Amino acid sequence: MDRAKRKAMLQAYKLAFPPMGIYAIRHLGSGRMLIDQSANTTGALNRHRTQLRLGLHGNRQLQQDWHEQGEHAFAFEVLQTQEERAEPTFDYTAERIELLDAWRRRIPPGSKDSYR
Repeated sequence: MDRAKRKAMLQAYKLAFPPMGIYAIRHLGSGRMLIDQSANTTGALNRHRTQLRLGLHGNRQLQQDWHEQGEHAFAFEVLQTQEERAEPTFDYTAERIELLDAWRRRIPPGSKDSYR
C-alpha cells in the first residue's frame, strides 16, 4: 500500500464516529451480566477481556467465574449503540448514562443476574 493511501485511511479512521454505547459481559451458563457504558465499546470490551485473562479484573466474582470456567463460558456483547447526531453540541455522555440507567433497571446491580 502506498503512503498516500495509508495516510488517507488513517485520517478516515481518526474521523470516524467511535462505537459508543452500552456493553455487557455475560456468563453463558447463568446469564449473569456485568453491564457498563463506554465512549468506545470495542476498547472497553478488549480491556475487560485482557484484565480477565491476566487475572487482574476488579470484579472479584466475575474474575472467579472466569478462572473456574474459562473464557468460553462468557460472551462479550454490545447491547445498545449510540447513533451520531447532527448537532455538534449533543451530549453523548449524558445519553449513555440514561441508557445505562435503563439497562440497570432491567438488571439491577446486586441482583442475582448482575455482577455488580
